Amino acid sequence: MKKKILVLLLGLSMIMMFAFATGCSKQESEPEEAETEETADAEAEDDENYETGDASLDNPRNQDEIGENELLVVSFGTSFNDSRRLTIGAVEQAIEDAVGDTYSVRRGFTAQIIIDHIMKRDKVKIDNVTEALDRAVDNGVKTLVVQPTHLMNGLEYDELKETLAGYADSFDKIAVGEPLLTSDDDFSRVADAMINATKDYDDGETAIVFMGHGTEAESNAIYEKMQGVRDDKSMTNYFIGTVEATPSLEDVMAAVGKGEYKRVILRPMMVVAGDLANNDMASPDDPES
Repeated sequence: MKKKILVLLLGLSMIMMFAFATGCSKQESEPEEAETEETADAEAEDDENYETGDASLDNPRNQDEIGENELLVVSFGTSFNDSRRLTIGAVEQAIEDAVGDTYSVRRGFTAQIIIDHIMKRDKVKIDNVTEALDRAVDNGVKTLVVQPTHLMNGLEYDELKETLAGYADSFDKIAVGEPLLTSDDDFSRVADAMINATKDYDDGETAIVFMGHGTEAESNAIYEKMQGVRDDKSMTNYFIGTVEATPSLEDVMAAVGKGEYKRVILRPMMVVAGDLANNDMASPDDPES
C-alpha cells in the first residue's frame, strides 16, 4: 500500500483546523491512543451534564451511492457535537472541496464507545472503520483512498493499516495517507500554524503552552521534536507538554517558571477539543484538572 497519498492535502486541511483545535472553547481533543481516551469518554458519559451542541448539524458521511472512487477520512472521533462538526467535519469538507467530484468523501471513526454514545444520546449513526469499509465494498468502490486525521504514527495508525490489510482483495487499489506530523516539513508548518493562531498573545510577557494527549508509545517523541522546532524558530515563550506522558505538566511548569512571564495561555495541541481539553485541562470544577 502506498503511504504518501494525500499527505499534503491533509497537512493543508489540518493547518487550517488549528484555528479551531487550539481554542479552549467547547471544541474537543484528538487522542493518540484509544485505550486511555475510551475510558475517559466512558466516565464522561456517566457524568455528562453539559450541552455539546446539535448533532443534526453534523454530516455523518455514511451515505451510500458512493461511486467507484472513495476517500475515507478516519478519525478517533468525539461525542462533542459542535466540536465534531467544526473540526473533523471541517477537515472532511476541506478535503471534499479539494478533490471535487473525483472522490466521494466518507467518514469512519475508530472509537466504538464514542460511536455507541452518539447513537444512544443523539440517535445519529456513524460508521466505525469496518462498517465504512464494508459499505465501500457493497457500493462497488474500486479505488479507496484512506486518510487518517491522527497527529502521529502511533498504535491507532498501526491498527488502521492492519484492518486495511484484510481488505486488500476487496478493491482494485488502496492508498493510505500518513498522519499529520510525519516529515520535518510537517512539523515546521504546524509550528507556523500554532504561532499564527496565538499571535495576539505574543507580547513578550505571556507564556503560550500547548498540551497534547501523550502516549506510552515511541511516537510520543513528536512532542519533544515539536519543542525542538520551537527552539529553531526562536519561539522562546512557547512550551509543549502532554496530559498523559512527557513532557509532563510538571516539566512545563518548571520551564515556564524560569521566565518572567505575567500570564500563561493554555491551549490543546489536539485535533478536536472535548473531554480532555474541557475537563482534564480546563475544568473549573474538577480539582484534578
